[in-house]
Amino acid sequence: MGEWSRREVLGVLAGGAAATELSESKVFAYEGMPVRTMANGGQSRDVVRGELATGEAVAVHESMQPAGLVPNVAHAIDHAEIMMVLEGSLEFQHDGKTELVGPGGVIYIARGTMHRVRNVGDGPMRYTVIAIGGDVKRVLG
Repeated sequence: MGEWSRREVLGVLAGGAAATELSESKVFAYEGMPVRTMANGGQSRDVVRGELATGEAVAVHESMQPAGLVPNVAHAIDHAEIMMVLEGSLEFQHDGKTELVGPGGVIYIARGTMHRVRNVGDGPMRYTVIAIGGDVKRVLG
């Protein structure tokens, strides 16, 4: 197993850099992930962005919404997402439905789904998103 150069690691963690082929097992330290503030005041950390050896584009990020924030606007995606709830309670709005999801819950969001999530708990809500395929490759640059 080879090591990544500092430049490659910083490029992957920068969250807007060119895609990196993810062909070797790696560890990404939480402390080294840059934090960005979203429009609604929540925070997000880009974990990794790249391309698997099989050709699929993948992007992973962890997000946190404090209690009481206005949720991000509903949006559609041109890729698939798997969202894992780590902490708190969220309301998942999609396809005319509203579903409650707590810690350990997993949500699959199909390509083209208009959706949004909202923190409905008293404390912070944290979740990890794995985006696969579709427009992820274009977004990666």
